[in-house]
Amino acid sequence: MTLVTDSPLTLAQPEDAHTRAEWEAATAAVLRKSRRLVDDDPDGAVWDKLTRTTLDGIGITPLGLPGGAAAAVRPSREGAWDIRSLVADPDAKLANEAALVDLDGGVTSLWLAADADTDVATTLKDVLLDLAPVVLDAPSATTAVAEAFLALPGAKHPDSNLGIDPLGVMLRDIPLAVDEAVAELQTLARKADQHDIRAIVVDATAAHDLGASDGQELGWSIAAGVAYLRWLTDHGLSLADAARQIEFRYAATDEQFPTIAKLRAARVLWARVLELSGLTGDDAPPQRQHAVTSRPMLSKYDPYVNMLRGTVAAFAAGVGGADAVTVLPFDSANGRPDGFGRRIARNVNHLLIDESHVAAVADPAGGAYAVEQLTADLAAAGWAEFQQLETEWEGGHDFDPFRARIAAVVEKRENDIARRKRPLTGLSEFPNLAETLPERVADPLNDRVRRYGASFEALRDEPAAQPVFLATLGTIAQHTARATFVSNLLAAGGIAVDVAGPTAGVADLTAAYDAQPVVCLAGTDAAYEEWGAAAAAALREAGATYVIIAGKPVDYADDSAAMGVDALGFLTRTRERLA
Repeated sequence: MTLVTDSPLTLAQPEDAHTRAEWEAATAAVLRKSRRLVDDDPDGAVWDKLTRTTLDGIGITPLGLPGGAAAAVRPSREGAWDIRSLVADPDAKLANEAALVDLDGGVTSLWLAADADTDVATTLKDVLLDLAPVVLDAPSATTAVAEAFLALPGAKHPDSNLGIDPLGVMLRDIPLAVDEAVAELQTLARKADQHDIRAIVVDATAAHDLGASDGQELGWSIAAGVAYLRWLTDHGLSLADAARQIEFRYAATDEQFPTIAKLRAARVLWARVLELSGLTGDDAPPQRQHAVTSRPMLSKYDPYVNMLRGTVAAFAAGVGGADAVTVLPFDSANGRPDGFGRRIARNVNHLLIDESHVAAVADPAGGAYAVEQLTADLAAAGWAEFQQLETEWEGGHDFDPFRARIAAVVEKRENDIARRKRPLTGLSEFPNLAETLPERVADPLNDRVRRYGASFEALRDEPAAQPVFLATLGTIAQHTARATFVSNLLAAGGIAVDVAGPTAGVADLTAAYDAQPVVCLAGTDAAYEEWGAAAAAALREAGATYVIIAGKPVDYADDSAAMGVDALGFLTRTRERLA
């Protein structure tokens, strides 16, 4: 490995020591060949060209350099993390069957989504509650479900949790009065303490599912956690006992390093809260983290790609130090997952733990400059959001300003996705119009989630009534690059193409043309210059009403499509012409 520093270092071999300036010069040479830098640009400009900015405004540089990073709090767990499956079928017998199959398949805890109609006893029948922790999630019937669970024999595993999260419920816009929520939390917290289990889950996915950035998700979780500490300590619990009642749930995405850093930053922030509250050392219980693969990142189309997204997210969660990890089945965006999806989901964790040995090292990303710096930057962003929420909540819990900040992030992300700066494989990139989607029963858990690819999915849900005539200029070798580009782009909007094939001139194009209202020219710049205008004119004369060119705009075409185009805008305009 080559180490880049500001000055040469003595390594195993002296020739392996290089300076930062040498790396900049070598990198600049590559960028000049690709025309991302010009000859007059200084070599140091490579940092600006290669630095990616997150939705929190954090710059991620191409190389991690030493300096400035705060030490992260190491994970509390030793060895493998808890493999937690989500059980959410409203049919208690089917839910019970799924739970038992998961437990037989190596799952070590259950996350039970429930409501007022859930038969908790039947759902958890034959589950060894003293061995398998159960975390409840019943926002609309918290007390009823919690009491039904506590009535079951053996429901005393220390890692079980009643799942109380009134602030998260209200953020999801589920009706709940604050006074009633506080009273409910205090009552159930006392009952949980009597059963030696936890009572509270700070579910930061409530913010993530709305579109929050990593920093906003962190800030929300800390603000909610602090609010719960106040509510509990105001009514008799010690600070240490109150802190032990709380578990935190975060989303893990397929952005590997930000997910690792987010979980590490969360531990830093919570440790700082406890320290400022007077708890340090052994008196301060470590933050318990449950990471669940992101529901917004899943795609309904080409859902099998979700297996890859889930694997990367689970890897990041494990490396980031999560105590429990839930991999959502790959078909979750299509509705309630089937047995195959659930099996693949739990096996992802087994592959990471038992075959890849990811859990064998505590905090394996610790010490890496890039991860340490990103951890510190995310911790700073999360703390700033936490302070903002603290100010806004002084007179009551008004969520509108927070929702407005999330909306700004959503708009930025949507713009990146529309321009395919954040590509979604199988949806905005490499779509397959001929695919058959798995049929699943609708899942209400998807109702309050805006998937990142929702705009593209809406186009695919209603395919265009007519295809675009792809007027390919020249031989296959000459037109294939732009023809492939624009075919994929159109398919992302549910638009098929009729391809002219190899052509030698205007006559070949018009012979292949079949009265489609929209045509798209695809060829080389030389072909456009030689006979592009004539081709467009001939196709208009044959009946075309709208001409697109794959490449830079020209005066004889109505629209153009090139790298960096606002894909959603382009597809919407094209579909309007096809209609």
